[in-house]
Amino acid sequence: MDARELAAKIDHTVLGPETTLDDVRRVLDEAAAHGMNACIPPCYVAEAAEYAPETTLATVVGFPHGQHSPETKRAEAVAAWEAGADELDVVINVGRLKAGDDDAVRAELADLVAAVPVPVKVIVETALLSDAEKRRAAAAAVDADADMLKTSTGFADGGATVPDVELLAEFLPVKASGGVGSYEDALAMFEAGAERIGASSGVTIVEGHPDVE
Repeated sequence: MDARELAAKIDHTVLGPETTLDDVRRVLDEAAAHGMNACIPPCYVAEAAEYAPETTLATVVGFPHGQHSPETKRAEAVAAWEAGADELDVVINVGRLKAGDDDAVRAELADLVAAVPVPVKVIVETALLSDAEKRRAAAAAVDADADMLKTSTGFADGGATVPDVELLAEFLPVKASGGVGSYEDALAMFEAGAERIGASSGVTIVEGHPDVE
């Protein structure tokens, strides 16, 4: 893919606990300058949508641990969409999944997906799961009619890996997120089957493309 196509597949991200509105505006400026999307905290969505209306804007739901009540997650998703979010990245309830309560995971996701008319990416948090658990999480997302799977929040130990992307891509399109810091890292994820990259290093990734001088 050329540099423009690459940029369109990157969610340039700022989600740390110290993120300020100035940080968000910087990321939005960088995203706009390079043709990337942006992924920002939900508290800034309304301001971001007004500041950069042409930039595809993603935000997070149930972040970073996924342990909000289903009702809270649903309300958060609706509020983010109404504030101007174009896409939602939702953290599964890892504890429910590990306990074998797949029905609760599936029901929570299905209710949320049905509540909003925008794409929903399901954050699996692969570093915390066995391969069998990753498959169960992915199957729940498919059953819930989610649009995409995302590897990681970036707040657990470990991030996106080639084997995890390959596994998840068997189920849905994949956003590789967590530890993708260079063009070479991103290329490995795309070759493994990822269709989107989530990274705070979006500018570095795009500028690492061979076509960019």
